[in-house]
Amino acid sequence: MSDIAASPPLQLHRWDDYVVVDNGFVNITFSTPEGMVVAIQYNGIDNILEQSHTERDRGYWDVVWSKPEHPGDITDRLEGIKFSVVLEDEDQVELSFKKTYNPSLKNSGLRLNVDKRYIVLRGISGFYSYSIFEHFEGQPPIVLYQGRIVFRLQEDMFRYMAVSDDRQRIMPTEEDRKLGLPLDYPEAVLLTNPSDAFLKGEVDDKYQYSCENKDNRVHGWISANPAIGFWMITPSNEFRTAGPTKQDLTSHAGPITLSMFFSTHYAGISLGIRLGQGELWKKVFGPVFIYLNSVEDESPLELWADAKEQMLIETESWPYDFPLSEDYPYANERGTVSGRLLVSDRYINNELMTASSAYVGLAAPGNAGSWQTENKGYQFWTQTDDQGYFLIEDVRVGNYSLYAWVPGFIGDYKYELLINIRPGSKIKLKDIEYVPPRNGATLWEIGIPDRTAAEFYVPPPNPMLLNQLYVQNNAQGFRQYGLWDRYTDEYPDQDLVYTIGVSNYQIDWFFAHVNRNIGNKTYVPTTWQILFDLEEVDQNGNYTLHLALASATAAELQVRINDYNPTSPHFTTGLIGQDNAIARHGIHGLYRLYSVNVWGSLLLEGRNVIYLTQAVGVRAFRGIMYDYIRFEQPAYQD
Repeated sequence: MSDIAASPPLQLHRWDDYVVVDNGFVNITFSTPEGMVVAIQYNGIDNILEQSHTERDRGYWDVVWSKPEHPGDITDRLEGIKFSVVLEDEDQVELSFKKTYNPSLKNSGLRLNVDKRYIVLRGISGFYSYSIFEHFEGQPPIVLYQGRIVFRLQEDMFRYMAVSDDRQRIMPTEEDRKLGLPLDYPEAVLLTNPSDAFLKGEVDDKYQYSCENKDNRVHGWISANPAIGFWMITPSNEFRTAGPTKQDLTSHAGPITLSMFFSTHYAGISLGIRLGQGELWKKVFGPVFIYLNSVEDESPLELWADAKEQMLIETESWPYDFPLSEDYPYANERGTVSGRLLVSDRYINNELMTASSAYVGLAAPGNAGSWQTENKGYQFWTQTDDQGYFLIEDVRVGNYSLYAWVPGFIGDYKYELLINIRPGSKIKLKDIEYVPPRNGATLWEIGIPDRTAAEFYVPPPNPMLLNQLYVQNNAQGFRQYGLWDRYTDEYPDQDLVYTIGVSNYQIDWFFAHVNRNIGNKTYVPTTWQILFDLEEVDQNGNYTLHLALASATAAELQVRINDYNPTSPHFTTGLIGQDNAIARHGIHGLYRLYSVNVWGSLLLEGRNVIYLTQAVGVRAFRGIMYDYIRFEQPAYQD
């Protein structure tokens, strides 16, 4: 950041079809009244946006929506029909581009009102953007599937992408992808003749660069010559849907950078925002900060370090004190909630345990765990310290449920009372106690209850389908393409068999329960076995099998105990899941927990076997990921 007082005052220039804002660092041209970002002038470059694309395809907001009565995706670029200057002085310019629902279009137009805002501040190397979406009385029903802001940069300049410290690389061009070999779906391409020979033989897929909301604060691109960076900084997750573990896109080949506000990625259509006839709804998405930086005598990689520092400045400044929409509350109009979370599990410890590093959040009232599919309101999350204390700051006014989940324990917590936030509220809760699901002492377990399949065996990728970014990055190895077919390579004739006390889940439990490829892209269901011994069995007791799933995609998990009867499973989930995490290189989707009663009469003294069948075949991507499995003995009596 520069010395703001010494920086030149803002200038606003109006033309017939454009408006230009210049603060001496960046010069941004917007189309009027549409509100598309047509050009960004920076560091002597007339326009860092890709000029081979039309003006409406360089910097824009868009939504994907549908009509409930006539399903089918419709993409709308949210082109404004009314432009106005909200504020113009030497320190700040805020512009508004409004798109309003037009009933005369009958049912062909977007069934929302949208007010896109852009803010340029004095002395700031970048600009801010946010939007107010509104659905009001009289508007027809609508389903919103995706909302985002997108920037397409000059391809001949921006070739190096950075998503995190360990996810950075030279990227292919759009032409490289067009000349490549399409793989199992359009997003995945094998680069056969790229402009950079280093990339030849690699797979590129935008989903390989996805990120969880909680980690998705800054990402973007670096140009080596001249050495400039373009960064998307998202300083808060309050306006993103589905909580901190929701995954979404970041930057990808194009070169494209974006901020995703809501989508159905890694979850399915349950995350579509459904608004009924005349349903009143309003939400502010953003602001996000588009940051530009440069260096002269330093490595271009220093731009990433600087972008991270700027991200910290932005997050520490949240909520901002300069957006002028009456729908954006400042810090003094918000509230806080604090407390301490403890865990009670008498089978582990007779004393209450501190919930260290637990996720605690406020979201719209609902059932325990409903936050992960909540999509209309705002969410506010934090993590507890090592003593279980938490502080949730800068919460918007409203009624919320308080939710939590604790790594190391299964299930979801919900506080029994609603939390009412008023301006200036400082709510201090007494110690709250989470009692995770449990019926008896643990006989055996597989995995770690952390809502991901990351601890299980992720196979090496097909050497002909590599992304070099993840060859050395073992923690992110699940992002390699084609791992679903590696199960068939590892288990060509017989399915996985796991023996309690002998097998090791880190090497013997495949990370995804997928179908077997029997040739010609034909996939058949698979059945895994868990073998375990019992010295004695309470024939009249009720044992429990907890199945925590990290993901499910068009799958059905069937459980059988000691008798594989194809027509009569002991338990079935039925058809579940639209996460698509297997195809999209995720290690989890939505969390699901099933607690299965197992009568002692079904068990044997000595060797027992549990059969786990993913019963839906046909496609490669139908399957589940396990988070954690636990088998409990019957409850004891005090």
